[in-house]
Amino acid sequence: MARIKGALMTRKRRKKVLKLAKGYYGAKSKHFKMAKQAVMKSGNYAYIGRKQRKRDFRRLWITRISAACRANGVNYSSFMNGLKKSGIELNRKMLSEIAIADPAAFKSLVEKASAAK
Repeated sequence: MARIKGALMTRKRRKKVLKLAKGYYGAKSKHFKMAKQAVMKSGNYAYIGRKQRKRDFRRLWITRISAACRANGVNYSSFMNGLKKSGIELNRKMLSEIAIADPAAFKSLVEKASAAK
């Protein structure tokens, strides 16, 4: 029985890694060993970044809502508590968009939240 050599799969695997490393600086895009390390590291950064993006956007929305609340004379925590008590279920993303695009509607939300205390 003939022995099977692995050159085809090895070349395929190396080409895949080098394709992912295309555009990297210096030897990181040319040498397989360095490219492999750089691709693994960038994959880790990308994975962590996907989690951080969610945190960053939530912080941004809370900051926007807080600023709009202060402009209407109420703080963020009491506003959110009032919304929950009044049964208004809007997420922070939508609340921040309302605060930016339609201040009058946000003011009515603040009034409803204040009345629910």
